[in-house]
Amino acid sequence: MPSPEWTLNKHPDIIAPPGPVCLVIMDGVGLGKPDEGNAWHLAHTPFLDGLMKGPVVGRVAAHGVAVGMPTNSDMGNSEVGHNALGAGRVFDQGAKLVQNAVADGSLFKGDTWKWVMEAVTPADGGTLHLIGLWSDGNVHSHIAHAYAIMDNAVSEGVRRIRIHPLLDGRDVGETSALEYIEPLEAQLAKMRDAGVDARVASGGGRMVTTMDRYEADWAVVERGWEAHVHGKGRGFASASAAIAQYRDELPDIIDQYMQPFVVVDDDGKPVGPIRDGDAVIFFNFRGDRALEITRAFEAPEGDFPHFDRGPVPKVRYAGMMEYDGDLKVPQRYLVEPPQIDRTLGQYLAKQGVRQLAISETQKFGHVTYFFNGNNSEPFGGNDLERWVEIPSDRVEFDQRPWMKAADITDRTLAEIDAFNPGFVRLNYANGDMVGHTGNVRAARIAMESLDLSLSRLVKGIVARKGLLLITADHGNCEAMIERDKKTGALKRNEDGEFITRTNHTRNPVPVVAVGHGADRLLWNHGVDGAGLANLTATTLSLLGYRAPGDYEGELLHAK
Repeated sequence: MPSPEWTLNKHPDIIAPPGPVCLVIMDGVGLGKPDEGNAWHLAHTPFLDGLMKGPVVGRVAAHGVAVGMPTNSDMGNSEVGHNALGAGRVFDQGAKLVQNAVADGSLFKGDTWKWVMEAVTPADGGTLHLIGLWSDGNVHSHIAHAYAIMDNAVSEGVRRIRIHPLLDGRDVGETSALEYIEPLEAQLAKMRDAGVDARVASGGGRMVTTMDRYEADWAVVERGWEAHVHGKGRGFASASAAIAQYRDELPDIIDQYMQPFVVVDDDGKPVGPIRDGDAVIFFNFRGDRALEITRAFEAPEGDFPHFDRGPVPKVRYAGMMEYDGDLKVPQRYLVEPPQIDRTLGQYLAKQGVRQLAISETQKFGHVTYFFNGNNSEPFGGNDLERWVEIPSDRVEFDQRPWMKAADITDRTLAEIDAFNPGFVRLNYANGDMVGHTGNVRAARIAMESLDLSLSRLVKGIVARKGLLLITADHGNCEAMIERDKKTGALKRNEDGEFITRTNHTRNPVPVVAVGHGADRLLWNHGVDGAGLANLTATTLSLLGYRAPGDYEGELLHAK
């Protein structure tokens, strides 16, 4: 029996099904307008469309304050979405925590900030390097935070700064890099006029440089390491010159896939390699794409098998936040992360409920680490919580838009038979990962692949007398063409072609209950402003438990 503080009371009205309760997260599949930019609308998805006409269907918010972001102008993302789905409450997330720390000045008063400044403020000190995603997408980072770091560093006496911007084109417009890089270069020029040696040193597109995640492809990190640390790579007079040249060579390239670049001087030498005695701040606040480059900086000699780092400079390295609380990575960070406790997974482990978490590599950490409140290990050990990763293909996702949906379905049903879990959570990555490519045709195929896999999954779960709660963590593939901000019309370029978009949306996401006992459920219309966090209590109710009193309210009740 669990201790009293972990005891969950039986639900007064809802009885758990004989089989498992399955939370299905259709990553990046929101509810958008039925137009030429909506891959779900364009796709042939008879099974999913049929589910949406069922008796137990609703929608919830997956962006803004509903998931802990600063304002309702902020898009949701997979990290905060899975945090909310697992936590049952809304916690201030990275973007808001950093924004607050910048606003009240606490970021620049902490021990880590002082430790970094000690290395770079003396006249004979090192260079301050800032590495991170250079946009205002507010999903992994925000340029306002980086500018604030630069301003405060200069005010404390730093006289050499090097910026290593990673191009976005994913959480912002797909070819918007110069809108962010040109103002940066102008600001750095003003700083040089004022006596601060500040320059862009290196960079590259986020999907090929530095920002790998879940160890999908360490070559991404290696390319960034070579450019940022050793100053090795294709040389250009400036970052804007690199972007312009790459676009001349490949007119259809989007920012996130631009190759690395190194800024060099008139003699062809890199202007900003990282050397002994320097300090490095990785200013992304989100952890999944920050962990690997952090390990490259912090792992001791002989304990880094992923690529040959060459001479590793002795630097003071700090992350914007703690990217992994269990592994204590990084060792130093500027802003405390959200402290997420008493998650759904933890409560179920205390009740002795077996849990299965499964996805392919690209979303594996979301159904495990993020869902469990940023914890890297299963609650209750492997006997109670089994994590299954299906390796993702190492290709651009619009080339194989079906991804691993079929494999995930096969493995889920096999694991249910072998492991007998009471609760299953799985993530189909298609809508998000293919949506991010901007390829509407591929995203349509992705949705059709998802539809086929979902139909098999539902039939398999129902055959095992289980119940499914189907939703999404945020929108993406349902709005893949830019809209005019004034008229709302789909935008076209000067050639009359639609202008594609690759970032997340602020659209609501669907919620569907289907399977054993679903015919005895009704949507609870008394819950106002429902968001993803409400699905945690809803999941507990389907498992036959009453949620803790401080969880957001459940969305379903018995007839």
